[in-house]
Parts: sequence; C-alpha cells; structure tokens
Amino acid sequence: MTATGATGRKRLTTSAMIASFADPGQRTTPAPFGHALNRLAEQRPEIVGLSADLAKYTDMHIFRDVHPERFFQMGMAEQSMLGAAAGMAEVGLTPFASTYCVFASRRAYDFFCLDIAEPGLNVNVVGGLPGLTTGYGPSHQATEDMAILRGMPGLTIVDPCDSVDIEQAVPQLADTPGPTYLRLLRGKVPTVLDEYDYRFELGKAAELRTGRDVLLISTGLMTMRALTAAQELGKHHVDAAVLHVPTVKPLDTERIVAEAATDRLVVTLENHSVVGGLAESVASSLAFAGQCARIVPIALPDEFLAAGALPTLHDRYGLSSDGVVRRVLAEMK
Repeated sequence: MTATGATGRKRLTTSAMIASFADPGQRTTPAPFGHALNRLAEQRPEIVGLSADLAKYTDMHIFRDVHPERFFQMGMAEQSMLGAAAGMAEVGLTPFASTYCVFASRRAYDFFCLDIAEPGLNVNVVGGLPGLTTGYGPSHQATEDMAILRGMPGLTIVDPCDSVDIEQAVPQLADTPGPTYLRLLRGKVPTVLDEYDYRFELGKAAELRTGRDVLLISTGLMTMRALTAAQELGKHHVDAAVLHVPTVKPLDTERIVAEAATDRLVVTLENHSVVGGLAESVASSLAFAGQCARIVPIALPDEFLAAGALPTLHDRYGLSSDGVVRRVLAEMK
C-alpha cells in the first residue's frame, strides 16, 4: 500500500507485519485460505473457525463474516484456543484454528501436543507469517516452527507454495485423521502452480520441471523462487529440475530418494532455518536409504534475523531468486 506525500511522490506505508513477498507484476489471489474454508463450510456444517485475535491477519475474517455463528474469537490466548479446538473436535466438529506460526509453535506447544496430537484429534492449526514473511524481527519471524513441530507424533505439516496449494490443501487437511499444521501465506498470495498442470496431493512431492544438471528440492514460497531461478539458470546453460515438496511431514521419501539417485547437484530450498527443516529431512532420507549425494541447503541461517523490508531481507539471507541463482552457479563451479 502506498500514499502520496506533499511532493506528489509515493511513499511506502505498507506495514512490515503484512508486507507482501509477491514479485512486482506477479499474479495474486486474495485470501485463498479464507475463501477455500468458506467453500468447504458450505458443504460441511461441522467446519468451525477459531482465532487468537488475529482473524484479519490470517484471512480467517473471510470465514467469520460469512459464518459468524461458527466462528469463535478466543482473544490473545493461544493455549486456550487450542484447548477449545480440541474440545470441539472431541464432539465431532472440525476446527481450523488460526494464529501466527510463532505463537502456535513456541507459545502453545504443550497444548498442541497433549490436547490435540496425543489423542489424535483432527484439529487444523493454521499459522500465519511463516519463516521470513514479515519485516518484524524475531518475535514474529517463525524461522524454526517446523523444527519445533516435526517431532510431534502424528502431526501433518504442509508448507504451501501459492494460492493453488492453499485452496487445494484445505479440504484435504479437513479429511486427514489427526492434527495438521498449515504454514499460511495470507493476503494477496501469488498464483503460480496453475501453469504447471499441478494438483496438490497430501504427502506427495511433484516434479514441476525436469533438468539434467541440478535438482532443486523446494517447499513453501521457495518453490516459486526455484522456478524463477531455474529459468534464469537456463541462460547460464544450467538445466535445473524443480521438485516441489508441499508436505514436509509425512515426507515423500520415496520420490525424493528416486529423484536424487543421479549425478545432479541436489539443492534444497526452504523459508525456514537450516536447522531442522527440509534440508535435514532430505539429507536424513538419503542417508537412511544408503544413498550418498552432495546437498546444498538454501535456507535461513541459524540465528535471529534482522527486521526490515522483505525484499532486502530475502536478498540478504539468500532467499531471493537472484540469490538462488548466484548460489547454484557458485556451487556448480
């Protein structure tokens, strides 16, 4: 969002909390999660929504406005929200509970684990601001949420690339036995995967592009960066394949092992700390399969990140498409 100052020139006024990571001119879809949840709720009366005072910032307000009788505002009490969602699931409802990733993973872990995961309840936790999708600092940047949650028994973790992933994932999450965790992209979300004959399938990786030189294994918003980088790498005579992994747990180990069984350089890309996320999941999958491969991780560093403008931060920490290209070319040498 911009405003015009006294000089007539536009000045940046977009809040760092809701800053967009979409590239200039990129196609977007408004609030895909909220609209997908509404469509599902029209078919299934047991769908309910909860928010920890963040409906507007997790697109849950779309559901709230259409189904006010099925929406529960729990206030800034994430533990209570998850406890209430567990109770709703116990009586046959299918809750979608939304907050920020940092609060779902750091603040409410015990309630998530013991109230929801241990009894195997179908509560769908929706976390906004995953990884480096806010210009605010470490208090809101969920750089380690997957590392925290991957060890929770029975939890399904989905890290969507774009609006297509989100819209198709919502009904599948509702149908999944046990708890789920969605790393939500909110607001005007880029629409990318519709150009690749793609359909989201829970627990499955999808090859979006073939290539003989480099295998880019990506998840979340880094898949759109991988696709852009692959096109640019072609100008440098580097043929890059892109394997999109929207479900981080359970991981599509069989597909990853099969794709990595070549002499291609394997590069993982994730909007998450290099510790405990996709890179280590891929590395352990290959190691347990007795397969050796050199893996180059493109991820956030094991440190608390700076605050600032998202494009600047993404370039600084290597998540921009240009950063991916530079890193791959350097590794190829």
